[in-house]
Amino acid sequence: MSLGQKFTEHPATVGETYGEHFFAAMGFSLSLLRAAFCCGLHAVFPFLCEKTGSQCIEGLYERMVKNRSRLAEERKGKTVEA
Repeated sequence: MSLGQKFTEHPATVGETYGEHFFAAMGFSLSLLRAAFCCGLHAVFPFLCEKTGSQCIEGLYERMVKNRSRLAEERKGKTVEA
């Protein structure tokens, strides 16, 4: 397997180009950093960020699982129509 294939094999399995996958994964990473920061802040100050961590996780689930499923279905539809 060539080096180029190593960068594109996994993104292709989820219906994305390398660039699309890069930006999606970086977005998830930044969301997780925010959640981690808020959870750490909540650990020290229990009255702060009481729901922020769970809201971040719910948002990530929406983006990662539900949106990816929807996008995959849309792409299938475009392939069939073409």
